[in-house]
Amino acid sequence: MSARTRIGALLTATAAVAAVLVTAVPAAPAPAAPVAPEFAAAAKPKVPDTAVLDGGRLADAKRRLDRGDPQLRRALGDLTARADKWLGKGPWTVVDKPKPAPGGDPHDYLSQAPYWWPTKPKTPDNPWGCPYEQRDGERNPEVDTGTDRRDVENVFDSTYELSLAWYYTGDKKYAEHAAKVLRTWFLDPATRMNPNLDHGQFIPCKYDGRAIGIIDFSQSYTSVVDAIALLGAGAPGWTKSDRTKMTSWTKSFQKWLVNSDFGKQEAAAKNNHGTFYDMQLAALAYANGDKALARKTVLNARAKRIDPQIAADGSQPQELTRTRSWHYSTFDLVAYTRLADIGKRVGVNLWAYEGSDGQSLFKAVDYLLPAATGAAKWPHPELEFFRFAASDIVHAAADAGSATAKAAVPKLETPPGGDLWALRPAAEQLDSIAG
Repeated sequence: MSARTRIGALLTATAAVAAVLVTAVPAAPAPAAPVAPEFAAAAKPKVPDTAVLDGGRLADAKRRLDRGDPQLRRALGDLTARADKWLGKGPWTVVDKPKPAPGGDPHDYLSQAPYWWPTKPKTPDNPWGCPYEQRDGERNPEVDTGTDRRDVENVFDSTYELSLAWYYTGDKKYAEHAAKVLRTWFLDPATRMNPNLDHGQFIPCKYDGRAIGIIDFSQSYTSVVDAIALLGAGAPGWTKSDRTKMTSWTKSFQKWLVNSDFGKQEAAAKNNHGTFYDMQLAALAYANGDKALARKTVLNARAKRIDPQIAADGSQPQELTRTRSWHYSTFDLVAYTRLADIGKRVGVNLWAYEGSDGQSLFKAVDYLLPAATGAAKWPHPELEFFRFAASDIVHAAADAGSATAKAAVPKLETPPGGDLWALRPAAEQLDSIAG
């Protein structure tokens, strides 16, 4: 037994004896773990006004960490390991892609349809090698190297994990790097992105952009919304000017999302694209102070999304037609469970809703449980099955009151990099695939 372990055992025994001896006087609150001077700002955690994450749960987890909760300490080790990897990376900018978006403005975000390929050699007169042809299922590497898609995913993931790491540790290096990444991508005039997705998932020489390109942001930008709220809880390096400018960018993006033709098309989508659109809009509205719109969006999702998208048995017919049916079934439920999280902020219990045929989020999660726990094989097409993809949505259902999901939690497969649910209790797409 190490010296640290022996000391811990002695302290535990002493506390137990004290609890027996002192019965007439209420016990004093357990003292928080000592906080290093450089972490003093995190000693009394503020409750961040997050849109998806439950700020109260985050603050409670922070207090438990400061008191030495062993389970949370293990999770924090996994989180900071991820955050540490981001410290030497970035920042990224939308203006450094090799060719600008079709409109010619390097500040416009550009992503490319993944399964379309050039048919001609690339020349100065034909730099894209047009015309393009579709090769279904074959991913064109230009999607990652010639556009902004991979960079923006790095922005989303890094700022989320760095902001969480700062919130829980108080270490300013995490907050300062997150702030630098956000300023470079969204705020600095020389490097900022224009607040639109006019050129998402474009096809060279065919379409300058497509409505479905909005999914590039809707699947992850809500994490940035929460990262901004976390940094707003007193993070060093994230100034009042930064907060004001970021709010302005987010409001402009919301306006584009609601009023643009692409936004309207994506809002009308019948599958996961529509669910993610609603989730993104509700989170933006909440963050921008329009709680009425956030509430309306969550309420409308009952008849507009759950009724037609989830069958009476809990399956999601539109997603089961995909060659990646497991991925897209869990993917859609990531959006639903996060939308339900936003609903809690605005007084809507989306988990409690049942359609006329009994459709519900609980049933949709139950449909996945046999495969998620390894009890049965997934009975639908799936090119690359990852059992852990369902872990977060099962956690979400368990937290919402599902007895079957709660019983399934111990049987889940741990995602790569560890289970972070206790520190960031909102679902993520754990088997994320680009495209």
